[in-house]
Amino acid sequence: MKIIAVGMNYVAHCHELHADENLPEEPVIFMKPDSALLKDSKPFFIPDFSQQVDYETELVVRINRLGKNIAPRFASRYYDAVTVGIDFTARDLQRQFREEGKPWELCKGFDSSAAIGDFVPVDRFKDIQNLNFHLDIDGKTVQRGNTADMLFKVDEIIAYVSRFFTLKIGDLLYTGTPVGVGPVSIGQHLQGYLEGEKLLDFYVR
Repeated sequence: MKIIAVGMNYVAHCHELHADENLPEEPVIFMKPDSALLKDSKPFFIPDFSQQVDYETELVVRINRLGKNIAPRFASRYYDAVTVGIDFTARDLQRQFREEGKPWELCKGFDSSAAIGDFVPVDRFKDIQNLNFHLDIDGKTVQRGNTADMLFKVDEIIAYVSRFFTLKIGDLLYTGTPVGVGPVSIGQHLQGYLEGEKLLDFYVR
């Protein structure tokens, strides 16, 4: 199982963190190891190597078929379920790595950096590109998005990624975060919602 993630996939988020950069012309792809997965409502422990770990709430898609060089028009056949996830990012390290032109793995792929909620069948929804999702911290909504605002749609991302990586059953695709990212702190209660249904629920330790 591999975790594939997309950066800079919402315009407002691009302006939020990278106001001086042009919008990407192709999906910005990075990976997380399977040891990054945080599931079953287990707590997230803030790592000691970062002074600022940010939440990035995202729609996550689960791959259900083996695929390579998938055409966009067939991409919807390759996933069967979706949920809400959080791409935890060591922001201070990311700033440093970006300035130095280094890869992102250490600031994006550390242990438990990919929180994942309970999956729901994708056929429950009329249009995967019109889904509302949000994150509450201690009962207050801190980030909200709609998949209609993606720069690169889910099927486009799957087609693009499958040019480089063979997709396998159980792979996860984190599809990017909207505007509103921010830091987490010890003791906070995080809850993620998709179309009003709570799918993600855990504490920060």
